[in-house]
Amino acid sequence: MTFLFTDIEGSTRLWESQQVAMKAALPRHDALVRQCVAGHGGHVFKTGGDAFCAAFHTASDAVAAALEAQRALHAEPWPDPVKIRVRMALHTGAVECRDGDYFGPPLNRVARLLAVGHGGQTLLSESTHDLARDHLPPLATAKALGEHGLKDLGRREAVFQLCHPDLPQSFAPLKTTQAPIEKETPSIAVLPFVNMSRDEENEYFADGLSEELLNVLAKIRGLRVASRTSAFSFKGKDVDIPTVAQKLNVATVLEGSVRKSGKRVRITAQLIQVATDSHLWSETYDRELEDIFAVQDDIAQSVVKELRAALLGEPAESAAGTSAAADVRRAATGRGDNPEAFQLYLQGKFYGERTTQADTDRAIALFERALAIDPGFALAWAEMSRVHQVQAGYGFAPINEGYERARAAAQQALRLAPDLAEGHIELGHVLQAHDWNWNAADASFRRALELAPGDAKALRAMAGLAGILGRRDEGLELIRKAIALDPLSARAHRQAALLYYQANRLDDTAAAFQLALDLSPNSGLSHAFLAITRVMQGRAAEALALAAAESHDVFRNMAFSLIHHSLRNSSESDAALKVLIDGFGWTAAYQVADVYAWRGEVDKAYEWLEAAYAQRDPGLSNLATDLLLIPLRGDPRWPPLMKKMGFA
Repeated sequence: MTFLFTDIEGSTRLWESQQVAMKAALPRHDALVRQCVAGHGGHVFKTGGDAFCAAFHTASDAVAAALEAQRALHAEPWPDPVKIRVRMALHTGAVECRDGDYFGPPLNRVARLLAVGHGGQTLLSESTHDLARDHLPPLATAKALGEHGLKDLGRREAVFQLCHPDLPQSFAPLKTTQAPIEKETPSIAVLPFVNMSRDEENEYFADGLSEELLNVLAKIRGLRVASRTSAFSFKGKDVDIPTVAQKLNVATVLEGSVRKSGKRVRITAQLIQVATDSHLWSETYDRELEDIFAVQDDIAQSVVKELRAALLGEPAESAAGTSAAADVRRAATGRGDNPEAFQLYLQGKFYGERTTQADTDRAIALFERALAIDPGFALAWAEMSRVHQVQAGYGFAPINEGYERARAAAQQALRLAPDLAEGHIELGHVLQAHDWNWNAADASFRRALELAPGDAKALRAMAGLAGILGRRDEGLELIRKAIALDPLSARAHRQAALLYYQANRLDDTAAAFQLALDLSPNSGLSHAFLAITRVMQGRAAEALALAAAESHDVFRNMAFSLIHHSLRNSSESDAALKVLIDGFGWTAAYQVADVYAWRGEVDKAYEWLEAAYAQRDPGLSNLATDLLLIPLRGDPRWPPLMKKMGFA
């Protein structure tokens, strides 16, 4: 039998806040679900509130019923302000039927599968997928989401998402990918403050103020703060607070607005407790720009006090206020004290998030201007180090030159502020990617985690190093924690995919790369990496369209050469490899070696690995775990190379 379980996401909250609308909506929901189940030969054998349990004799009928129900529910004009979103799960297995009810392990598995999904999402177990994949309804597809552990079940489950052009296809990660979060830990998302200024050029100021508040709060022990990428993914979108909180797995949300005019600034901020839809705290500040640091500190202190009071029962005044002030002062380590330098720094961060030659050049120039005014601004030094590394890694600057500038900036940041987590992260990246000094990089990342255990960037950094050193369980555990803090970050899921790749778990690799693409369809690298994964899965023909969509020239041509070789199109493979060598051989020797290794041209692969070593190509960090290089591992030149890189 195949079982379909459904329930309405957030129904308890909807009943509490929108009782009249729910009374009108629920009968229509029930009728639509029952109609679709019956129309495909199924029967409802149990209900509970808004939840339905239905049984079908064939998997294809169950899938067709689920899809028809989701399309009907999605198209239904629900009474304002209710938005009914139903999650569904299907699983197939042998059960016992007694007195019109069903018993057996498949019922537990489908219930656990339902629990990890999101409203509007339909999940298939591996057994249902295998039985129905050749009989899906027109235009329907099944997208692999990888293997996941389900609560209290020993065997991991390969999970698939039922997709259709009429339905949403991008969702937050399944709840199994999030590290366990203690409910008593205060949690918050800081949304990008709205720019109310007439001048759109002040967008950087509103974004930067929000991000600086987020960074300060993330360093305070005992708080769990959703990371920037995920929180800022809602910028400019009409998404309600409960949806934001659900997607980011937080209990409170800080939002606000900024109006900047000349040297004056008005900032409003409000802290919302999602469960009760109530304001824990709100304030409006009308200040001179010179007071911006005092305003930031006041907002951060108020948030810390109110969260501790609301969730931990601490008093909001007296000693608790003093404690919050001390925590915020410690968390603000490395911040400058000049408002003009601060504005330039915020502008630099704004442009530094864009990985183009022009934008990174502009970001560095802005940081240099900020540091000319305030040379003791440690955070600006750390951020400039990061952008220099981007330039070196993307070929916008010579590798050695870019990394040496990055090293100098990170070291200066730490001279000014030895306990600055950002400084330790950036120095660690230089030590790992350029120096290949694994022990020193490990020490830097561990120090960053000691200083900022809730920083997703620190967790990702440590996870990446653990992966390339073969500490796969540690790496996967760290990346799960990073994803819990940053669930909508394409970069975090791309890094999870690389960790799966290093472990030769190619199905999970593909699922994680696909999720990264769903979250950020226009970002670089993910198309090419997924294409390369498809090649390694023996599905090279599927990879051509992915490679064509890749924006990064190096990895697009690398992917094309690998794909065409696998398809036995030798001339096309040679042509793509020639473009790679002629255009980028000076900075992408490691990728050239990867291609030659996959093509079985061992001597040429070793020549380019030696060139990569001479270039200090950061790709060599992956030498020990790169599956493309497996054809080289039996060669007598392999052990000396591993030893030279510090892996043996």
